[in-house]
Amino acid sequence: MKRPQFTTLLATTVVGVYLLVVAGATATVADATAACTSWPLCAPSSVSAVVALGHRTAALVVGLLLVSSVAIGWSDSSRRVKGALLAALALYPVQVGMGAVVVFAGASGLTPGLHLGVAVAIFTALTAALAWQLEADTGRDDVPEEPFEESVVDAEPSESTVRFDSSFDRARATLFAYFRLMKPRLMWLLALVAAAGMSLAGGPGGLTVRTIVLTLGGGVLAIGASGTFNHVLERDIDRRMKRTSDRPLATELVPVRNALAFGFALAAASLVAFLQVNVFAATLGFVAIVFYSVIYTLVLKPNTVQNTVIGGVAGALPALIGWVGVTGEIGLPGVVLAVTIFLWTPAHFYNLALAYKDDYARGGFPMMPVVSGETKTRKHIVWYLAATLASAGVLTAVSDLGVFYAVTTVGFGALFLGMVVRLHRERTEGAAFRAFHASNAYLGALLVAIVVDSLVV
Repeated sequence: MKRPQFTTLLATTVVGVYLLVVAGATATVADATAACTSWPLCAPSSVSAVVALGHRTAALVVGLLLVSSVAIGWSDSSRRVKGALLAALALYPVQVGMGAVVVFAGASGLTPGLHLGVAVAIFTALTAALAWQLEADTGRDDVPEEPFEESVVDAEPSESTVRFDSSFDRARATLFAYFRLMKPRLMWLLALVAAAGMSLAGGPGGLTVRTIVLTLGGGVLAIGASGTFNHVLERDIDRRMKRTSDRPLATELVPVRNALAFGFALAAASLVAFLQVNVFAATLGFVAIVFYSVIYTLVLKPNTVQNTVIGGVAGALPALIGWVGVTGEIGLPGVVLAVTIFLWTPAHFYNLALAYKDDYARGGFPMMPVVSGETKTRKHIVWYLAATLASAGVLTAVSDLGVFYAVTTVGFGALFLGMVVRLHRERTEGAAFRAFHASNAYLGALLVAIVVDSLVV
């Protein structure tokens, strides 16, 4: 069997194990275990018993996929791929045995947690095998010979060429420019993150219109302020990059002083809105603005290859803000949601960095493809995608999320992984954009599923 077929089989096995991880953590399957008290089979006397039998059947199918992956990939794999496959194969019977113990002893004590932990370990081992196999199949020595230098940032910016036929056209373009300063495409996603955090915290009947409006309103204003300050601070670099050269400050459509006033007004309004909720939410909102505007934009982005990873804090904070807006304190599900967003960020943004590698180099940003090469970047996308999926699985275990969330994270996670595998094989700008859009689809669907599963009884 050819290597692409082996990696497809291995990726399918990864998705299968992830299905077991998420399904095993849902309350539906946990409750079904009590209705199917014999093992491995039981009489399908109720819907719950059928669900439990379905879970065990899926475990059997996934086990066969795992054995097939080991058998087929063994003769043509590296030592570390073989080691990861063997680890998964050795842990699988342990996982099955723990499942039997849960059936006979009941879903209490440490056993269910260990059951989930071993499943995550199997998932991790198989993901490692997949990442290393893809690297062996498609990787190349593309690390730049010379260290990355930022001298390109000193290039002379181009002059503005914006012209209008009438005052009306200028006014309309100016209004739209202020809208663009707030980064609306980023705004809707982060607002959805906050909404998911609120839904997890409030549950059915636990949210008021006032809390929703003030928390989401404050969040939208905070995101708008952060985006505006980012435009101001990067205006000279934006002129040198093709994808950002038409931004309002790069084209001088909006004066810097006006943009600063607009940003501070948005920031002040966001803090006023958050303060109507509680002081903790306002504090986190202020931290989010400062982190994205100053720490990420001025410190991380131009100075370290880990800018995308650490910068994920900015995207994770809205999850905590949403939770705190409802409860006034930090809670475990809110933290796990924030961690999921944090881990998703590099799995998402590294695809865009691959597509715009030359543009980021022109701007002087030490993005991973520019500094470490495309092969390492693609491998890290797999790592962070796996970590994102694992964290999303843990969220199932620490919350009351149900079947709709489970189906969503598995289905869209499989789509995301499929696009990443395709990226490894094709290694083109188009493949990077497809993986980028798949990452957006995954998170958007996941957040909607959290809202629906949390609020619908």
